[in-house]
Amino acid sequence: MVKTFQAYLSNCHRTYSCIHCRAHLANHDELISKSFQGSQGRAYLFNSVVNVGCGPAEERVLLTGLHAVADIYCECCKTTLGWKYEHAFESSQKYKEGKYIIELAHMIKENGWD
Repeated sequence: MVKTFQAYLSNCHRTYSCIHCRAHLANHDELISKSFQGSQGRAYLFNSVVNVGCGPAEERVLLTGLHAVADIYCECCKTTLGWKYEHAFESSQKYKEGKYIIELAHMIKENGWD
């Protein structure tokens, strides 16, 4: 069995981690929006993430129209976390391309949230 290298985000930043295994997922500075809806409730849109794998892209009709998305999962515990926007078919949604959705049901806040 091969152990995947796990990225670690510095303690000086507020971070979001996988609720299942505590692997770091994103730095708070990478948060774009808290106004998204996932299949299991509220979700956040991030510019970049770490310790996340990506499945194959597929076309899905979401609340904002047709998108090509790929499910993302925690590299450490393999839990599906959300998805990555690969392509937006409507011009008003192009800003989402290359960005990541993580559902709140799968992440916790850690480090410096006083």
